[in-house]
Amino acid sequence: MSAVQELLLLPLALLALQASLCRGACVEVDSDTEAVVNEGFKLGCISCKMRGEVHAMASVNWYFRGLDETDFSHLYSYEDKIPEIIDPRFYERLDWNGSKKTNDLQDGSIYILNVTSNDTGTYKCIFQRTLVYSNYEFQTNISKTIIMNVVPKLTRGLASILSEVMMYVSIIGLQLWLVVEMLYCYRKISAAGEEALRESTAEYLAIASESKDNCAGVQVAE
Repeated sequence: MSAVQELLLLPLALLALQASLCRGACVEVDSDTEAVVNEGFKLGCISCKMRGEVHAMASVNWYFRGLDETDFSHLYSYEDKIPEIIDPRFYERLDWNGSKKTNDLQDGSIYILNVTSNDTGTYKCIFQRTLVYSNYEFQTNISKTIIMNVVPKLTRGLASILSEVMMYVSIIGLQLWLVVEMLYCYRKISAAGEEALRESTAEYLAIASESKDNCAGVQVAE
């Protein structure tokens, strides 16, 4: 490998090393809202920091309000890596499904085991975050609300069915287009090869004829 190639590959190697060391990006995705009876269900709650380099500490509290209730009850708490189920209706049925091994929480999701019809209602997730700067601290509260519906059996919506049909149509269309392109390229290459063969043959015959004329001229001169 030449010195120029080594210099060109060095920045790529440094970028690859940096990419391997960086953390994955945080993306705020809305939670699913339809759960199935006697199955598990993830209540998603993600709150990303605007600036990843700022050190922060956060706690997450969940609240629940049933269909026939007017007020929210404290459901769950996660602080200093310690989970606590507060609502007795969810004892032994809740698991932490968010950020782990850190106090800088950005994913505050929880997982409900053995969902029942009584779990239908409104859930509220509240992030209490403290941003730590060099000279001061700044506290923020972020709240997200999820309305969960419990059904006997999961049903697919019309939009989901249409999107799947369109996906298969797109795949088939791309495959047909690829076949047409391959046939076109094959014909073009074949025609170019035949033309090149004809040109080579004509050039060979012209050279042979010229050589024959030169030989005849030499014999006459002698």
